[in-house]
Amino acid sequence: MEVIIMKELLEANDKLAEENRSYFASRHILAVNLMGAPGAGKTTLISAVAQELRKAGVQVGVIEGDIASSIDADNLEKQGIRSSQINTCGECHLDARVIRDGAEQIDLKDAVVFIENVGNLICPAEFDLGEAVRLLAASVPEGDDKPFKYVPMFSYVDAVALTKCDLKDAVGFDSENFLKGLHAVSQAPVFEVSLKKGAPATGAEQLADYLLKKYREMA
Repeated sequence: MEVIIMKELLEANDKLAEENRSYFASRHILAVNLMGAPGAGKTTLISAVAQELRKAGVQVGVIEGDIASSIDADNLEKQGIRSSQINTCGECHLDARVIRDGAEQIDLKDAVVFIENVGNLICPAEFDLGEAVRLLAASVPEGDDKPFKYVPMFSYVDAVALTKCDLKDAVGFDSENFLKGLHAVSQAPVFEVSLKKGAPATGAEQLADYLLKKYREMA
């Protein structure tokens, strides 16, 4: 009985996801579902990539998902990035049902809109939100074994941002092992990113170029 209920929930979610996809397409929005563990640097990544996209003349918005608070959305708003906040009140992921409300709050057209999912490497991979790009922020301090342990997530994504690369030596991160695990389940491109305060930023420009290409390929 539980399996049937879950199937029904996922089927209902997928129907709403298709409606979201049509909504985004009608407004020429590239929706990017950004997933990752707590502390992976998702919000910092959005901020850096948004700067690059805006240099190219593309508007950026964020639908921010958190269990509680509006800290990240408030910080992004201060940077001039139009943001809406969704609090899940304990749920470990966003679902398609709430995305439309968040999108209508920021009310953008001709834009890249990030959906910053709740920090989690399990549940978000099960729920289509109507996005065009599934992006995973995987941080170096989490370890190079994560593609082996979280196969559904790593096989689900279109691209991976490997964040906090300035810490590779400090934590003994094995890039070859990480790529071995990833390539066993996916050929998603990997963008190595370092956004350490006080040091030159790297990787954000390349990731922005990837998203800009996706945006320009939209009909």
